[in-house]
Parts: sequence; structure tokens; C-alpha cells
Amino acid sequence: MKEKIVEIIVYLMSELRNNTPLNEIDLSVLTNSGYTPTEISTAFSWLYEKIEVADNLPAEVARRSAHSRRVLHDAERMVIAPAAFGYLVQLREIGLVTEMDIESVIDRIMMAGYATVGIPEIKTLVAALMLESDDSYNTGSRVMLNSKDTIH
Repeated sequence: MKEKIVEIIVYLMSELRNNTPLNEIDLSVLTNSGYTPTEISTAFSWLYEKIEVADNLPAEVARRSAHSRRVLHDAERMVIAPAAFGYLVQLREIGLVTEMDIESVIDRIMMAGYATVGIPEIKTLVAALMLESDDSYNTGSRVMLNSKDTIH
């Protein structure tokens, strides 16, 4: 599933944030956790494309962290679990989603009529947002899998 790719990207971004160069990240942690080479490759492809566009992703993350924080409205708090919202904040802090992305996820949750939303639902919505977005500026992108690739 695409959620697994997002989990890998979160791990990679966390390592980058700890000043670990991309080529020195220990991938055995990912393979030992059960991620396939296709999933890892897809996550790296997405990350390389974003670094290419943003030039210096860790510096961009540092600039973002100085901004104000989104607070949930009472109605949103009734639907979105604290851990789920915390996961969204974590993704924002490591630079995977923007404030607008968070608003989009919250809007989708509220419009869909969920009774409650936990981390698994947030992962699904963020994966859809990150991996199925319009990529018209970057034709030839390899973020999506080949027809014979599988994710377990």
C-alpha cells in the first residue's frame, strides 16, 4: 500500500533531519522491518524529486518550523484523535506536508463524515495527497510504480 511508502519517507526525512546524508542512511532498518526494495525505491524516487524541486529540503523544513501551529476546532477534535493530529503535525515538522496539505486532509475528513479518525486513516489520506498529486511540472516522474511492481 501507499501508506508504507509514506512510512519509509517519514523515516528518510527523520534521518535527514538528524543530518545523516541520504547516501549514508541505513536501509537495513527498512528491509528488516519488512519493506520491499520496490517500496524503498519508490520512496527514494519521491524524495529525490522533491529535493530537486526544493533544492535544499532540510533548510526548507527549518524555515517552516518557525510558523504558527494549527489548532483543531471543537467539531474537528471530536472526529480527529489526538494521536492522528499529532502524526499530521509530525509530517509537517519534517517537511512532508505543508499547512495547506493539513487543511486539505482536515477538510477531507470533515466532508467525508468520519465518526472518528486515527493514524491509519491519516496515513491513507496523506499517501493519497502525496503520491497521487498532479505532477505535471515533472513529466517522466518515477514516483508511481511500474505495472509489474508490487507492494506487500
